[in-house]
Amino acid sequence: MVKVKISASILNSDFARLEDEIKKVENAGADMLHVDIMDGVFVPNITIGPPVLECIRKNTRMFLDVHLMITRPDRLLDSFIESGADSINVHVEECPHLDRTLNYIKEAGKKTAVALNPSTPVSSIENVLGLADMILVMTVNPGFGGQGFIFDMVYKIAQLQQMIEEYKRRTRQPGKIIEVQVDGGIDLKTAPLVVEAGATVLSVGTAIFRSDNPAGFIKDLRKSVIPTI
Repeated sequence: MVKVKISASILNSDFARLEDEIKKVENAGADMLHVDIMDGVFVPNITIGPPVLECIRKNTRMFLDVHLMITRPDRLLDSFIESGADSINVHVEECPHLDRTLNYIKEAGKKTAVALNPSTPVSSIENVLGLADMILVMTVNPGFGGQGFIFDMVYKIAQLQQMIEEYKRRTRQPGKIIEVQVDGGIDLKTAPLVVEAGATVLSVGTAIFRSDNPAGFIKDLRKSVIPTI
């Protein structure tokens, strides 16, 4: 049985109480933290940078999946690596030399991830699957939390999972693990759809941080996907 991981996205947390918010989701049973880095250019919003990430790293041992929604991410890779990221998630749309970028991240001892905007086809990352530990399918247009789920992305997730399975068959690596993460509009209704299509990591922000009972929500979220895996 595939274990579905819950990644708590801090975008919709209370940044004035960020340490407490992180402890809350850690105690609630989240598997990792999803940290959105936005520059106001690649996406229409600005969030945090390496200094805040470094503070987060000092206050938690949770796995930090750092999602770089920025232009020319290669110029800042070292800053985020040194600030404590466990995984560096870059957008294919901003990495013309993606093979080089992923190799650089791997050589730094970090996990690699590639993100796809809703309109970006899965074929764009077909030739770097061997370098990717995780592929992120954006199920909303990136830039803001609390958006509605784009249902056409369910088919895209299935396409991606099929491409991954074909890669493992072709390269004779049946045990290779490439996680499929989804981000945006994930709740008790959409989680079963994306997991059935092939998602293995659910990035959830608003639904967790604005819940009166985060532990109860995460428990319900895990239950909601059990019939599909």
